[in-house]
Amino acid sequence: MRANSIIENAAFLGAAVTIAEAEARKILHASSELWIRAIQPALWLLVFGEALSKVRGIVPQNFTYLQFISAGILAQSVLFIAIFYGVTLVWERDLGLLSRLLASPAPRISIVLGKSLAASIRGIFQATIIFGISLILGININLDPLNVAGVYCVVVLLSMCFSTMSMAIASLAKTRERMMGLSQVITFPLFFASNAIYPSAIMPEWLRLVSTVNPLTYGVNALRAIMLTGRYAMIPTDIAVLALYLTLFIALATISISRIIR
Repeated sequence: MRANSIIENAAFLGAAVTIAEAEARKILHASSELWIRAIQPALWLLVFGEALSKVRGIVPQNFTYLQFISAGILAQSVLFIAIFYGVTLVWERDLGLLSRLLASPAPRISIVLGKSLAASIRGIFQATIIFGISLILGININLDPLNVAGVYCVVVLLSMCFSTMSMAIASLAKTRERMMGLSQVITFPLFFASNAIYPSAIMPEWLRLVSTVNPLTYGVNALRAIMLTGRYAMIPTDIAVLALYLTLFIALATISISRIIR
């Protein structure tokens, strides 16, 4: 019985890794998209961040505004990339690729995990770009190797969380246009109802309450602690909340992925 369980788990993980590898090859073959995606966080830091850095009192006095939003813009970049993964699923359905994938022996959950792992590759690339921009702009963030590794781990978790959320939502969309519209509707409330570009302390009470149930807030908290403040005490809580959301979204995406082709 135990041997069968080990074999099943190995097959499950192997299928997820195989799907992730296939998705990664697609990304590498269209690597120009990664560089185009990097323009958005660069503009946020170069334009928005530089402009508001002149305004006093937004963030604690011991940090500059560019320091403060560096973690938030990284989390935002991951969100914007991962949340559109559902559009890719709808596109694959239109081409018949998703039907063939669902007809394979791979378990549904392996398909969901494989695609979400591939989404994390894009997130890691964005993190690397933001580290580079921070160095160019002279933004003082913690670049200790262990901290950088910690940032990448949080980015992977965020990427998987929002890509699986997007895949779960994709079952509601009949067209790519509708899925893109749904993605936009979800993305901006998640972004602006988080502490990515302003601290929770200056939010109105109702927005602060919304922020406490927003998974992006916990991702930003973890990234900001690793990159900036060095206050690691709350990171286990932030990671636990993100893991809880990820578990929920994986379950929903696994249940709903077959409905996309109907």
